[in-house]
Amino acid sequence: MDWDQVELNPKVVHAVKRANVKTFREVLSLSGPDLQRLTKLSHADVHHLQKTVAAAVQTDPAVTALQLYRGECPFLEQHQKLSLGCPVMDSLLRGGIPLLGILEIAGESSAGKTQICMQLCLSVQYPRKYGGLEAGAVYICTEDTFPTKRLQQLSSLQHKLRPEVPADVVKSITFCDNIYIEHAGDVDSLNSCISKRVPILLSRGLVRLVVVDSIAALFRCEFEAKDALLRAKHLLAFGATLHSLSHRFKTPIVCVNQVADAVGDSDLAQSNFGLLDKKVLPTLGITWSNQLLIRLMVSRTRFSLQERLPGLAAQPWHLGSVLRTMEVVFAPHLPQSFCYYTVSIDGVRGVKEEPAS
Repeated sequence: MDWDQVELNPKVVHAVKRANVKTFREVLSLSGPDLQRLTKLSHADVHHLQKTVAAAVQTDPAVTALQLYRGECPFLEQHQKLSLGCPVMDSLLRGGIPLLGILEIAGESSAGKTQICMQLCLSVQYPRKYGGLEAGAVYICTEDTFPTKRLQQLSSLQHKLRPEVPADVVKSITFCDNIYIEHAGDVDSLNSCISKRVPILLSRGLVRLVVVDSIAALFRCEFEAKDALLRAKHLLAFGATLHSLSHRFKTPIVCVNQVADAVGDSDLAQSNFGLLDKKVLPTLGITWSNQLLIRLMVSRTRFSLQERLPGLAAQPWHLGSVLRTMEVVFAPHLPQSFCYYTVSIDGVRGVKEEPAS
């Protein structure tokens, strides 16, 4: 910017130029006393100079600590979140999944990890006012083939899962056409997919969500116990690539992880089992854990909803449903907490417990 573009007294501008202070950056880098000494201006004139220059170069509004605490940050990528397609689960995460960083969903087989990921792939396509990002998703499979029929079933029943969204909005979205399926059979092909093909889709604005289901399958199979150091090196590189994509394109990354029983004293001493104390650990160790923004643990209980929470089983979508739990193990902005959920024909629904009377 030029000095003529700011509203300053000509006397002040002349004094600044005479002091050989040429740029706004120089003004802001100098202290008030230093500016007074160089320009021979009064304290009031220097204060006004600094304030005017700071306002001229400011590109984003200032954010107070109170705004951050209340979640009122005006920066879109920090304030907006991706909905899970369920108000109960969104409430658990204080609005949904942040757009920056890696979310891990860990749990045993049949806990509902893939169901949640598929629901996210549908949710991301909704308009922003309904918790979406108005774009598609990339779904990278490393274990089984992608459950196409189940996805088609979920997409056809979105009007039942999301009754708050107008029917014409739901009908206008061709859900299955905006989900790009990739299969990776080894670590090299996974890295190639993440570093070459996925950035193309992101740069074209076709997708705003990346799902890896699962991260554990390939890294556990290809590296033996004696190769722990090499595996850690590959995990660090892979995590760095995911973080780069997330921050460059303001895109949430969701990784599914497997769990293993905690058997040794070292496992018990070093691990955070969360509130539910399941005594199982997500795989891949501390190297991978340090890459994560949020870790969620999901599990399937032995009870049906009618058995555990009979007062909440009246809704038709809950009939006969096995009760599952979703727990926040760690996140920088969330307390440890959990909610119940069920998987029904039309999707994943959180169960809102009624307060005890």
